[in-house]
Amino acid sequence: MAKALKPGEKRPRKVVESSEAKPVRKQKEEKIEIDEDDPLAEIKSLNKEEIATEAIPVSELKQAKYEKQIPGEFDFDAFDTKGFGEGYSKETRAEMEQMYSGTVTSVNSGEVVKGVVVGINERDVILNIGFKSDGLVSLTEFKEMTNLKIGDVVDLFIEEREDAMGQLVLSRRKAKLVKGWEYVQTALDKDEVIEGFVKRRTKGGLIVDVFGIEAFLPGSQIDVKPIRDFDIYVNKSIEVKVVKINYTNDNVVVSHKVLIEKDLEQQKAVILTNLEKGQVLEGVIKNMTNFGVFIDLGGVDGLLHITDISWGRINHPEEVLKLDQTVKVVVLDFDGDKKRISLGMKQLTPHPWDALSTEIVVGSKVKGRIVNVADYGAFLELQPGVEGLIHVSEMSWSQHLRNPQDFMKVGDEVEAVVLTLDRDERKMSLGIKQLTEDPWTRQDVLTKYAIGTKHKGIVRNLTNFGLFIELEEGIDGLVHVSDLSWTKKIKHPSEFVKVGDTMDVQVLELDAANRRLALSHKHMEENPWDTFETIFTVGSVHKCNIINKNDKGGVLELPYGIEGFCAAKNLVREDNEKIEVGESLDFKVLEFSKDDRRIVLSHKATWSADEEKPAAAAAKKKTAPAKGSSVQSINQQAEKSTLGDLEALSALKEKMSGSGDAKAE
Repeated sequence: MAKALKPGEKRPRKVVESSEAKPVRKQKEEKIEIDEDDPLAEIKSLNKEEIATEAIPVSELKQAKYEKQIPGEFDFDAFDTKGFGEGYSKETRAEMEQMYSGTVTSVNSGEVVKGVVVGINERDVILNIGFKSDGLVSLTEFKEMTNLKIGDVVDLFIEEREDAMGQLVLSRRKAKLVKGWEYVQTALDKDEVIEGFVKRRTKGGLIVDVFGIEAFLPGSQIDVKPIRDFDIYVNKSIEVKVVKINYTNDNVVVSHKVLIEKDLEQQKAVILTNLEKGQVLEGVIKNMTNFGVFIDLGGVDGLLHITDISWGRINHPEEVLKLDQTVKVVVLDFDGDKKRISLGMKQLTPHPWDALSTEIVVGSKVKGRIVNVADYGAFLELQPGVEGLIHVSEMSWSQHLRNPQDFMKVGDEVEAVVLTLDRDERKMSLGIKQLTEDPWTRQDVLTKYAIGTKHKGIVRNLTNFGLFIELEEGIDGLVHVSDLSWTKKIKHPSEFVKVGDTMDVQVLELDAANRRLALSHKHMEENPWDTFETIFTVGSVHKCNIINKNDKGGVLELPYGIEGFCAAKNLVREDNEKIEVGESLDFKVLEFSKDDRRIVLSHKATWSADEEKPAAAAAKKKTAPAKGSSVQSINQQAEKSTLGDLEALSALKEKMSGSGDAKAE
């Protein structure tokens, strides 16, 4: 066991006889050539005799080179008490540090570096990036490099400098993505044209691979003309420009259309410069809409409106044209500033009105097909490009306009009569009611609708002053609002009847020359006021219901369904309390007018003697007194006649009740 050393004591050197370190015998002095950069220069500077005396093993000589990095006991006094490396000059040390720093590369995670392929096996590719160890990348990440070989230089992404196994983790796929985003951004900044590969189609466009990034190519940006089949671009290379980058969603939008538009701008300028109205051009239909088609004239588009496709009426351009069809058109108008060109096709053929037969004149009958139905009428096409309007008023002799669709629909074959014809303005009006006889000109109209005759008709229209009833097609009559009822005061016909109802009427007046009929509904019954005159005599008292009241007075419902009026001053109780609507009280007749169908009553007169005098005065004015008689006797006679006429009144009430029930049905 080795003896422990005291503080400051040095262990003596021993000469070890071994194969590793044998003492060198002193024979003669030989001069050793020393390299100044050699770290063992100090040791080599000793002559053989000194080395032999010291008898230092070779293993210790090797260890001296790394003594500073490896902890342990080392006797620096053996080297003339100089520390390791202290014998170098500053220049030598700087040169050695520079040489050492170039042998190992300093790398960080997340960087993209260049790597050299140093080995390839069945699973991995071995790459040297100048780091202290090589890295492995799966061979699947190099599948597009079919000719991969040792010595190739590729971009690599450093995922980890050392994983759990102490290995360098690299990725070529991530390196392609990082570099790809750099290339894409550069292409956008410098407006460069780049090449991409169409991988597949998607909704609204194509997916294009640019620098390993999937970019979106919208369908509208593939070409200047609409593309209907995207599949023809799949698995093909295409030149594009980057137009938008969204780093938040990792989206890149590219366009191929912008490359074409630059070339087309020059072509457009040439075409617009030489464009003239009336010029006939040839173009290709590139798009269709319901209002027309867009035609490519060789770099500039023109609109062929649907009305300029054919002289005849068409509902959609696809009826006569199709996409990608080559057609000849004429320039109708163009705007150089807005680059709008209006084209025409029908203008290349003669107008059909110019070839219209001379046999077609006013009054002649024509046949055709209904091509359009509007609210005001229908259009009849006699031949393509020649149409006539049948106004709704010329479809029926009826004075009540109806919807033209009630008479005809598109596609119907119709015969009509020419009413007006203007060949210069190319306009024609037609009628179909003229094919039948005018009912007002028939010989039997005067006898059929003579005054007093009774008829049944349909209510066609309501107005403020009355209603119109159609007795037959073309024969209408007016029922005034005052001729609807004998007993009720009707403010508007809608209170009594509605459109479409059937009503019995009697002819009051006939004017065949002016096509007018005055009709009455109330004359279908006898005038009850002839009987009421004997019942509601002045001074008679009747039980009445208050059905309405205002500042002027109240409206009363008398027996048998007729109405009377009571002034506000006479609508008071004996105890001065208010009379409310709905109450039933006795009222005395103050005034009766058969011609005006008016009855004035008073409740106050039933309990106040002061009201007798005005009532008697009114009776004197309205009723001529018999010779030698008084007002009182007249009233008594009226009351007697009223009592004697109860049977007739009862029969009248039943008749009115029966007519009311029938009307309700």
